[in-house]
Amino acid sequence: MDELIRLSDANLDRLPEGVARPRYDRARLTPGIVHIGLGNFHRAHQAWYLHRLMQQGEALDWAIIGAGVRPQDEAQRQKLAAQDYLTTLIELDPAGRSAEVIGSMIGFVPVEEGNGPLIAQIADPAIRIVSLTVTEGGYYVDSGTGSFDAAHPDIVHDAAHPDRPRTAFGAIIAALGRRRADGTGPMTLQCCDNLVSNGDLLRRTVVSLARLSDPDLAEWIDSRCSFPNAMVDCIVPATGPAEIELVRSLGIDDRAPVTHESYRQWVMEDSFCAGRPDWDRVGATFSDDVHAYEMMKLRILNGGHQIIANAGELLSVRTISECVTHPLIGPFFHKVALTEIVPHVRPVPGMTPESYLALIERRFANPEIVDTTRRVAFDGASRHAGFLLPVLRQALAAESPVDGLALAEALWCRMCAGTREDGSVIEPNDPRWDQLSQAAKAAHERPAAWLEQRGIYGDLAAAPRFAEAFDRWLRHLRDHGVAATLKAYLDA
Repeated sequence: MDELIRLSDANLDRLPEGVARPRYDRARLTPGIVHIGLGNFHRAHQAWYLHRLMQQGEALDWAIIGAGVRPQDEAQRQKLAAQDYLTTLIELDPAGRSAEVIGSMIGFVPVEEGNGPLIAQIADPAIRIVSLTVTEGGYYVDSGTGSFDAAHPDIVHDAAHPDRPRTAFGAIIAALGRRRADGTGPMTLQCCDNLVSNGDLLRRTVVSLARLSDPDLAEWIDSRCSFPNAMVDCIVPATGPAEIELVRSLGIDDRAPVTHESYRQWVMEDSFCAGRPDWDRVGATFSDDVHAYEMMKLRILNGGHQIIANAGELLSVRTISECVTHPLIGPFFHKVALTEIVPHVRPVPGMTPESYLALIERRFANPEIVDTTRRVAFDGASRHAGFLLPVLRQALAAESPVDGLALAEALWCRMCAGTREDGSVIEPNDPRWDQLSQAAKAAHERPAAWLEQRGIYGDLAAAPRFAEAFDRWLRHLRDHGVAATLKAYLDA
């Protein structure tokens, strides 16, 4: 192999032939967005849309400053700073691979205790949007009640120490307090996580936390800032040794490359109080009915991921594409989605729920996307509560089938017991793993013990049709194993 070209501004003109690169002068970019939680998904999705606008000579005053509040975010900052915040995106498609370097990000806030640099950056008058991808479980919601978790230790700390917050939301509030005081004005807070009514949820989290320390500021935020709801979609695997080797095979030394599928979708409300880039010129959609799009995506794609990944983990199937082509797991997903999820999803312009399911099955089956079952199964406590249990509740209310959804929950319980069918150990894969593992082991003899986790299931343990089906399937898994149980469901 020829000598690798280190990714940097100075080396953009030396990148291998066939690798697209910024056509705009990055030295002319000025910041307009702070993005908190800057991982692979953001760079393959929101940062890519902005890069496409910049390629047209537009939005040069909307460049991204990355940010984070966790120790691992500082490691990410150092990696990206060493390559001038450039990212190599590698599109993986069965028809062929392609690569491009994007340059819409121009900085990353140092991660420090108390988040002083982050507060100062958000308070900068140039910043007009703060966007977030902090995972579905990062919004301090009690999953059993759906209410703001004011008793969480992080929230208690930030309410008592608003000038030295631990959380991203505390930093946002502190910065907004400065903006109000100095007359800079409000801004848009834009959630890009996979959550129902995610803008409304972000508003509730920020305003509720602000109210604990400064009710007047909370009222100002609620009345002056905007929180657009949005739906985001692109399958973006984690970066590991294989992805590093892939970018090296292209001749590029990139310490943080991103692989992704060819499909992207971004639907959002046009509610930006301090302006916005014209993302719709490069494929994003502005809509007054984001809810319909998000229901279709969250229930079929994100819910489908949980249906697939737990079964795959138990049967030692490593990737989502291998799960979809598995003789039991793929048909299991198809039957549950078609008979128990699709009936509770509305069509959107140009797409029926049935055609969307077919699209998702094709996307999941892409063998080029090495998306591991372990990554997808991570934080099931948040993802089952957010993606599967709402449609389960709707199905119960409509007196429609729930047998497959009950089996999906039983498979999750069985997975949290911590061993695969071949006897190998499943390493902890959830922030609540100890609690889940304890409940799963108790459920081995008494299945109801799993559903008694009210922080996840609320009152669903008292829903006879669901509770009885869950009990039956969990006992079947215990007595006959995963493969035989999936077959019994498919044959029913």
